[in-house]
Amino acid sequence: MTTPPSPPNPKAIIFDLLTGLLDSWTLWDASTPTGTSLEGRKWRKQYLEVTFGSTVYGPGSTYEELVARSAGESGLPNSAPEALLQNWKDLTAWPEVGRVLRALREKGYLLGVVTNCSKKLGHAAVRNAEKAAEGAGEGTWKFDAAVTAEETGWYKPAVQAYHGILPLLGEGVRPEDVLFVAGSAGDVVGATKAGFRVVWNNHVGLERKGDVLPLREGKSLDEALRDFL
Repeated sequence: MTTPPSPPNPKAIIFDLLTGLLDSWTLWDASTPTGTSLEGRKWRKQYLEVTFGSTVYGPGSTYEELVARSAGESGLPNSAPEALLQNWKDLTAWPEVGRVLRALREKGYLLGVVTNCSKKLGHAAVRNAEKAAEGAGEGTWKFDAAVTAEETGWYKPAVQAYHGILPLLGEGVRPEDVLFVAGSAGDVVGATKAGFRVVWNNHVGLERKGDVLPLREGKSLDEALRDFL
């Protein structure tokens, strides 16, 4: 197995959104006919396979289309993806997200998001993570940058999907300056291939893929980012 070398302190910490920061799994479960993880987890895992296997974002492979496709491939009716998109505003952050984001900002890291999502849904979900940070302190709170698959034209794990955020972080931020917080096994492999250092917030206990290991794996952001908090 290969493990990336331990980095100096990064300039930027970039997050996967829908598992790294948000509990989208509960919303997927609730959107199924039974409202349970029995159907929801099967659908969500198929969704990860479909999105991480699509590469290019465009007609026939938009985010909403892939959500619907993965539902059908999981044996679910059209009502499931329709319910998911209708209730998208209900996405919530993991309990520690607000506190951790504020702690990282105080340490001077640039903070951003790279997500396999449409522009509209992705930035709406980003705002939910920002609200969690606002709830953990005073005043407004914003990421330094956030980019979706629709905006870059690429789905993770394509290198272009990860590198699409670099110009938004300012001059001088290179791949080796980034620590990426993965939400899925595909992100661990993809972000490492993109030249990022990687930790994994494996909040839902997903299985590893391949022989690439993160610097650290934890079941919360506190665990995954222990060396940087």
